[in-house]
Amino acid sequence: MYRFNYEAPTSIDGTLTALRQNSEAKIIAGGMTLLPTMKLRLASPDYLVDINNIQSLAGITKNNGSIVIGAMTRHADVASSALVRDCIPCLANLAEAIGDRQVRNRGTIGGSVANNDPSADYPAGLVGLGATLVTDRREIEADDFFTGMFETLLKKDEIITAVRFPIPKRAAYMKFPNPASRYAIVGVLVAETSNGVRVAVTGAASCVFRAQAMEVALENEFTPNSIALLTLNSTKFNEDIHATAEYRGHLVNVMARRAVSALT
Repeated sequence: MYRFNYEAPTSIDGTLTALRQNSEAKIIAGGMTLLPTMKLRLASPDYLVDINNIQSLAGITKNNGSIVIGAMTRHADVASSALVRDCIPCLANLAEAIGDRQVRNRGTIGGSVANNDPSADYPAGLVGLGATLVTDRREIEADDFFTGMFETLLKKDEIITAVRFPIPKRAAYMKFPNPASRYAIVGVLVAETSNGVRVAVTGAASCVFRAQAMEVALENEFTPNSIALLTLNSTKFNEDIHATAEYRGHLVNVMARRAVSALT
């Protein structure tokens, strides 16, 4: 590790002030991505702003037909929440399958979506459920928020304060995990919402995306057979030591059918 400055404000205003006064400052939430990359010298911020002391950023509530989860809420708290399990059980299941116990007890929903790792689970949860991200200054639809690999619409001095999830009619998340990291080699969330069927895919490409052909097919007939013969263009899918692009394309269909089967 190398030398850096550190500040732990107790308010959102204090955090914004620190970010604006230090152009190279980075927010640290759970630290599940930032700290390992710093140890490996893949990132070298000279100023860390720790938001763990801002109590108003954690918690889970129900409001006007939606579940609102504070940005600093730990994965383990989402997984064990009776409110989440009652209203959106697939979201609790998604959180419970993230990483290992240590990661789930430190990692936060806000940190995960702000980082936007292409194999993270929460982006599929947000896009698949049609969530809205609330920041210190605006609201952003999940469909618009994730813009590319490790890229989002967040401005440098903008803070996610909460994520609002509309309660779906039914939803399921299935993933094929990396056996070591538990990141999604492919993960698919299928949801039937008041605005129609949504299918979100993570792990397959450089960024979470909606499988619109599957959505159309499932709108016509909500059965696994309706999408069994659908194949996605995998030419731009991720390819690494864990899976080829073609195999990831195959897994998208398999995970989608498993999610639909769980709901029928």
